[in-house]
This record gives sequence, C-alpha cells and structure tokens, in this order.
Amino acid sequence: MNTFLVIILVLAMAATLFSLIRGIISFLQTTKEELNSPDKGPSASSLKQNKMMFNRIFFQAAAVLIVALILLMNGGSQ
Repeated sequence: MNTFLVIILVLAMAATLFSLIRGIISFLQTTKEELNSPDKGPSASSLKQNKMMFNRIFFQAAAVLIVALILLMNGGSQ
C-alpha cells in the first residue's frame, strides 16, 4: 500500500509542478495591450492563468493529504 501511495504522491507532485509552470508561462505571455485593453471582464490569458493556478492548489492539497495518509499509516507500526 505504501508503494501505491508513494507513486500517487509523485504523480500529484508532478501535476503540481506542471500546473505551476503552465501558469507562469501563461503569465509571461500576457501582453501590455491585453492588460490595458478597455474590454470588460478577464482576458483568455487571465482565465488560463487562473485555471492553472487553481489546478496547482488542488494538486498541492492532494499531495499534502497523501503525505498525511502515509504518515498516519506508518505511525501506527512503530
């Protein structure tokens, strides 16, 4: 069971890193014209940034919960 949880943990950490990098890339691709546009509402780039950062928080929370589960499972065997 520990091996399975560690594999899931590594996947959650990789997904966190992937979402973080995608969010930063979206942020860096935002142009000055986009920021100064008179349009109401967020741009497509802003929506993508928001989605990627929300995904990062979700995967990061999943990784923390998996670590807590591993610690709880191994804490009782000592």
